[in-house]
Amino acid sequence: MTARTPRVLTIASSDSGGGAGIQADLKAFARCGTHGMSAIVALTAQNTLGVTAIHELPPSFVRAQIDAVLDDLGADAVKTGMLFSKPLIETVADALEPRDLPLVVDPVMVASSGSRLLLPAAVGTLITRLFPLATVVTPNLPEAQALTEIATEDRAKLAEALVAMGARAALVTGGHGAEPVDHLFDGSRHLAIPVIRRPVAATHGAGCTHSAALAAGLAAGLSLTDAAQQAALIAGDAVAHGLSGLGGGEGPVHVLHDLPPTPSHPVRLPRRASSRPSLVTPAPPRLAPAWLPPPRHVIRDGGPLGRRTRSPPGRQVRSSSPRPSGRHRRAWRPGRAGDGPLRLAPGRPG
Repeated sequence: MTARTPRVLTIASSDSGGGAGIQADLKAFARCGTHGMSAIVALTAQNTLGVTAIHELPPSFVRAQIDAVLDDLGADAVKTGMLFSKPLIETVADALEPRDLPLVVDPVMVASSGSRLLLPAAVGTLITRLFPLATVVTPNLPEAQALTEIATEDRAKLAEALVAMGARAALVTGGHGAEPVDHLFDGSRHLAIPVIRRPVAATHGAGCTHSAALAAGLAAGLSLTDAAQQAALIAGDAVAHGLSGLGGGEGPVHVLHDLPPTPSHPVRLPRRASSRPSLVTPAPPRLAPAWLPPPRHVIRDGGPLGRRTRSPPGRQVRSSSPRPSGRHRRAWRPGRAGDGPLRLAPGRPG
C-alpha cells in the first residue's frame, strides 16, 4: 500500500501574468510533491509592471468551489492569499471555520509592483475572522507594520503583536528591511531563520511561493518549525533562479527550475521491445476433441504423387511427396480421384 499524497488547497486570486497568486501556489505545491487544489476568489489583469483591473467572483461561487473540493477530495492543509474584500473574507471564514484544518494565512495587501490587493475596509475583517483560524500568518515586513500599526523593523516585536491579535503563530518574512531573516514566533518561542537575498530582479511571487511551501510542509506532517525552514529554502531558491528577463518589471520567481526542459522538436526514440503487457490475450492452443483416437505413426512410401497405401492396424499412411506451393497450391487437394481413401486403424470414437 502506497502512502497518500498530501493535499493542499489554496484560496486566493489569479495572476494573469503567472508569477504570483494561484499560479505561484500551484507551482510551489508541485515543487513540494503535494497535490494542489484551488478556489479562486478574484481575477486580476496583472503583469510584472502592475495590476490594471480586478474582478471579484460572487461569494456564493467562491463557497461552492471550497465545498466542492473539501467535500470530495479533502485537504491536509489550506492557505489563503489575496482575498481583496470583506464579503470574500467572510465567505472564506464561514467555509473554513467548521473544518478545523491547518491554515496558513498570507495577508496579501500590496503587490510587489505597488498595487493594492486588499481594500482598506477589509483589513479589520481579515484580522477578526481569519487570524483566529490561522495556524500561522505570514506577512512580509511592510504588511506586518501595516497590520500592527507599529513602525519598526524588529520582527520579533511585530510577530508578538500579530499573535496578540489572535493568530496562534506569526512568521514575518525577511525579504524587506535591513536584516535578511525570517522570524517565527509560535506564542512561546522565537526562531530566527536566516535567508539569502539574491541580486536578481525576479521576486514577483516570492511571498506566495513561501506561504504555499509552508502550507505544503504542514500538509506533509512537518512541524511548524521544520515547515518554516523548508519554506525559506524553497522561496530563496525560486528567487535565485527567477526569470528576470520576463517583462519590464520584477520578473517572476522560478520554483520549478530544476525540471528538465521539454524539447521544442519531436524526439525520435529508438525502437525497443515494450515492457508493457499486451492488451490482447493470446488465443489458447487448439486442442483436438477428446473423442479422436490418439496420433498414429506415418508410413511414407515411394509411390506416385498422391498415392496412398493401406496402413497396418494402428497406423496412418500419408504420401511421401511434398505439398506443392505457389501457383500449384490451388490445384492440389488430398484424396483426389483414383488415389483411394485415407484409411485409419479401427478404434472407437470416444
